[in-house]
Amino acid sequence: MSQNRELMKNGLWLNNPAIVQLLGLCPLLAVSATVTNALGLGIATLLVMVGSNLIVSLVREWVPKEVRIPIFVMIIASLVTCVQLLMNAYAFGLYQSLGIFIPLIVTNCIIIGRAEAFASKNAPLPSVLDGFWMGMGMTAALVVLGAIRELMGNGTLFDGADRLLGDWAAGLRIEVFHFDSPFLLAMLPPGAFLTVGFLIAAKNVIDARQAKKQPKEKAVIERVRITSAD
Repeated sequence: MSQNRELMKNGLWLNNPAIVQLLGLCPLLAVSATVTNALGLGIATLLVMVGSNLIVSLVREWVPKEVRIPIFVMIIASLVTCVQLLMNAYAFGLYQSLGIFIPLIVTNCIIIGRAEAFASKNAPLPSVLDGFWMGMGMTAALVVLGAIRELMGNGTLFDGADRLLGDWAAGLRIEVFHFDSPFLLAMLPPGAFLTVGFLIAAKNVIDARQAKKQPKEKAVIERVRITSAD
């Protein structure tokens, strides 16, 4: 449980791949215009990351070090193809909306980095947990960013949720504000870039406040006694 808690804190907050490591910024900025798109890409990335960490951990003893990166990429590409086919079959509207960013998961440095840095050196269970929490950290950052951009741009939340969850999810759409015309800056990648900057700043402020609340350790001063010889 302690290892799982540590991996959870690391993936969701302390070493979040999106707002701390700043990895995978291309899909983060381009796809997160709505919560639905962000959640769809986040789930796809999460599934690929968990599967790749598991497989890499299982085959790590049989993979030569000289060719490990190409083999890791082949494993990730196979999993991405499976996810892409599933999304094409069961969420075609979302598949069309995400477009090229689904196959680009293969080159996502978050997945390759965790496979190389963690899964190739640890047992299957910790590797799966690491992939899950890192994927959850990426998904959480995508959803928060998508919610802010969609709210600022269109005044809605969960617009187009039926493309991901089915026809029943059409009722999840919430109109918070009514705009005569959308705020384009929030919907375009430059607006996403600015929003990510504010999220990073907010995290740094929270971390600084938490650090101030922690008790400071008092420095122990060693004193040397000098005795005079008779």
